[in-house]
Amino acid sequence: MSGLAKYLLENGCEVSGSDVCDSKYVHKVKDLGAVVHIGHSADNVPEGAVVIASTAIRDNNPEIIRAKELGLPIYHRSDLLAEISREGKFFLGYSGTHGKTTTSGLCSYVLEKAGLKPSYVVGGIIPELDTNAHCQNGKFFAAELDESDGTIVKYVPNICVVNNLEADHLDFYKDGLKSILETFEQFISKMPDDGVVLVNYDCEASKSLHNHKTMTFGLTEDADYSARNIKYNEDCTTFDIYFKGEFLTDLKIILKGKHNVYNSLSVLASLHQAGVDLNLVKPHFATFTGMGRRFQKVGEFNGVVIYDDYAHHPTEIKAALSSAASFKDKNIIAVFQPHRYSRLKNLWNDFMGAFDNVNKVIVTDIYAASEDPIDGINSEKFTHELSKKVTCEHLSGDMKEVAKKLFPTLKSGDIVIGLGAGTINKLGPELVKLSEEVVDVAR
Repeated sequence: MSGLAKYLLENGCEVSGSDVCDSKYVHKVKDLGAVVHIGHSADNVPEGAVVIASTAIRDNNPEIIRAKELGLPIYHRSDLLAEISREGKFFLGYSGTHGKTTTSGLCSYVLEKAGLKPSYVVGGIIPELDTNAHCQNGKFFAAELDESDGTIVKYVPNICVVNNLEADHLDFYKDGLKSILETFEQFISKMPDDGVVLVNYDCEASKSLHNHKTMTFGLTEDADYSARNIKYNEDCTTFDIYFKGEFLTDLKIILKGKHNVYNSLSVLASLHQAGVDLNLVKPHFATFTGMGRRFQKVGEFNGVVIYDDYAHHPTEIKAALSSAASFKDKNIIAVFQPHRYSRLKNLWNDFMGAFDNVNKVIVTDIYAASEDPIDGINSEKFTHELSKKVTCEHLSGDMKEVAKKLFPTLKSGDIVIGLGAGTINKLGPELVKLSEEVVDVAR
């Protein structure tokens, strides 16, 4: 939502809005001229406005009720993004269950660094650019295409990457993966005949989306775009890329993990299909440090290092924790904030196998994300069951309280990794603040 607000502000639109709490996103749009209210109220809705709402906003929200009373047009955020994407630029879309924020951000970053002046709206802050959206006069428009609520069918990109597909958002997709595949098939059918869909060859679900528009990428030689000779070094990963069996280019990235080989490969493939000169963009893959909240280092004190990751699905958690494999002889502590009662219920058994590579798991209270509680689904029960597999403890309260309880137990050599899509990102700053208070007391 903040990215869309920035895009409109850069186009000279008058923008106002509201959020439940203050944040860096609020400050960024305010700095661009937006009027932002903290808390939802009918008084926040100006007459004559066009109202844009996300899926999280329910019909009983006071601002939605007021907008209906005033007879104002109300659109979903996907409608606005779809409208922006129709402004005549070459549209690069990035989708899939996992990796769409990183791939859309990486694409935007390398195009920006190459001087191609792209426009983009992505789902996270690109650290080196310090923004999640920008409107410029270059040829390309890049965007993250969210499938969580089925609205992906509204977009018509020229090229789309489908990173992977598996069961998620089962509160919406009642038939699980079958429903997700049907939605993606509908989405692809609307793309132009000369459009290209790049699907992950190593993911059976995405590979099943086969038609005349699809091409493949993967780590096997049978993929159209194949990553070979992969070398995982301590400070970087290198590999060669082959296109239809012929050497295309080599690539160096500093992102950790096998999943980021896939991410980088898919972005380069999409740019190659878009006709971008690879010599312009290739050097910048090696300077991309990742998206905000994607295994992002957020603090360090007394030999304790803190990372933050948006991972909230079992597969994402496994990928994030695989990035910690390079930390030799360290004590890995995963702090997991379950996101949505429905996701924890539907993927309960998958979550049980997601924390194998850590020394300890701290489970916080569930972040509801506007959902009502579900009987029998709670952090206490989850912690009790998970403790049969790994050392596990439940810490209740907000992130300030969790930090206060966790801080005294930390020692030099500990790696703390916050995992979740809710308020877990506040854990790192709270731990750092506590360490600074201890230093002040000592002085």
